[in-house]
Amino acid sequence: MPKTSLSREEIRSYAQLSPFELKDTFIRIATDAQSGRPGQKGKTTRAMLNAGRGNPNWVATGPREAYHALGYFAISESRRVWTADNLGGMPEESGCAERFDHFVRTHPELPGVELLKASVDLAVKRFGFDREAFLHELADSSIGDNYPVPDRILRHTEEIVRGYVADEMFDHRPPEGQTLSLFATEGGTAAMCYIFDSLMKNGILKKGDRIALMVPVFTPYLEIPELDTYDFDVVHVEASLFTETGVRQWRYPEEEVAKLADPSIKLVCCVNPSNPPSLALSTRVSEQIVSIVGERNPNLIIVTDDVYGTFVEGFRSLAADLPRNTLLVYSYSKHYGATGWRLGVIALHDDNVIDAMLAEQDQEQKDRLNRRYGSLTLEPEKMRFIDRLVADSRQVALNHTAGLSLPQQVMMALFSLFDMLDEGQAYKHRIRAIVRQRLELLLEGAHMKVSEDPKRAAYYIELDLLAEAERVHGKPFADFLEQYYEPVDPLFRLAEQTSVVLLNGGGFDGPEWSVRVSLANLDDLDYLKIGHHLRAIFDAYAEEWRAQAG
Repeated sequence: MPKTSLSREEIRSYAQLSPFELKDTFIRIATDAQSGRPGQKGKTTRAMLNAGRGNPNWVATGPREAYHALGYFAISESRRVWTADNLGGMPEESGCAERFDHFVRTHPELPGVELLKASVDLAVKRFGFDREAFLHELADSSIGDNYPVPDRILRHTEEIVRGYVADEMFDHRPPEGQTLSLFATEGGTAAMCYIFDSLMKNGILKKGDRIALMVPVFTPYLEIPELDTYDFDVVHVEASLFTETGVRQWRYPEEEVAKLADPSIKLVCCVNPSNPPSLALSTRVSEQIVSIVGERNPNLIIVTDDVYGTFVEGFRSLAADLPRNTLLVYSYSKHYGATGWRLGVIALHDDNVIDAMLAEQDQEQKDRLNRRYGSLTLEPEKMRFIDRLVADSRQVALNHTAGLSLPQQVMMALFSLFDMLDEGQAYKHRIRAIVRQRLELLLEGAHMKVSEDPKRAAYYIELDLLAEAERVHGKPFADFLEQYYEPVDPLFRLAEQTSVVLLNGGGFDGPEWSVRVSLANLDDLDYLKIGHHLRAIFDAYAEEWRAQAG
């Protein structure tokens, strides 16, 4: 297999880009190599296999059908109030439950109507809702005819999502005596931006402060701290353990986690399960962090991004074990195939270190923040951090129009209720099986080995090609690769010669020669093909090495 057409200097310059920007370069190279472009040499009819981005190729259809069935009921409620051509009125609460039951009985053919009824019945039973008030909130919110009130999250939606978090993020064991407050956001990405912004605005973090990142990690967590707005002093907690020569365990050594005991570290960011290695924190590491907070660094703020938690059996977030210290970020995007819906939440227990820090600030700082939030409340000092997040998300002045759109919050509630039904649990086990099957096919094609780990989410996989080189052919081969090639060279070869697009693991602060494969967004057998192509590239390097050595 020939080398890439790019020079080593060109490849080195491209390697400075963020992985998601570099991905666009790989896509362009892969596209140019395909058929249909006049004047291109060596055109092929092969399909491009883009396993770079983690947008899943599955969708949860049941709760979406329930959402659309609700839409028809809501429209009937609107037309009942006021009908004039295409003009309707605002749904009324009085009698809403009785009319809903009649709607369900008279529309048995409507897709999703039975699941909608089951979801409503479950919510009323589990959370003790007033059926009339809950159905009115659903109907009126799906119409989208009002501003979000409360702006942070709707009352019934908060109860439902709190239950979902307790089930899926806390393994059905939420912290005792704690109340979790939620802020519905435009996906997990918005949640990340809001958190960093508000921590700075409120003086909890200051420019140049020391924070820690548990790496490898999703690239925005690497890039945001470097912006001149923050310019944080970043300490990396590295997952560097091996199970055997050439097989990475992607686990954190005790001495790496111990870095968090330094009280000058004010915040640590963790993606759990990790991205790209896709492993939930081990019990040993979780217990070590709990011990560090309890004995050495009691004011450590933990930001845990748990979007992939549902892919691990018995997953338990750090927010469950350290409720006072942890801001939890969750997004519905991956589990439900809903990246376009932009559904996320920030969760913070009411008894938390951030609010305690706000209460202990000096008077000058309090006066500054009183001026900032004074237009919203007569007692700005008592304003909780999670409510400050909401205000800051709309530059305070537009707080009265803050909040995630109501139709989005309805979809969030229905996704959560679906998970609490038997159908939702069956769906969860099905998508877990999908990614695991794809991982097996990838490894079969690549002839590579990964560690056995019961906490593997398998949404992504990170493969260390340099470690694989040493495992298969010894250190001289690994040294050859480092001497003659850039770490992203294999990715350029894959794009140009096979139209396969992967991301560079080094861009996630993983090993420079590692590659990240999304196991979510292609057909099962495509992963077998990607594995074959990866092995062919690998063997081509080995052939060149043998020829040189010989």
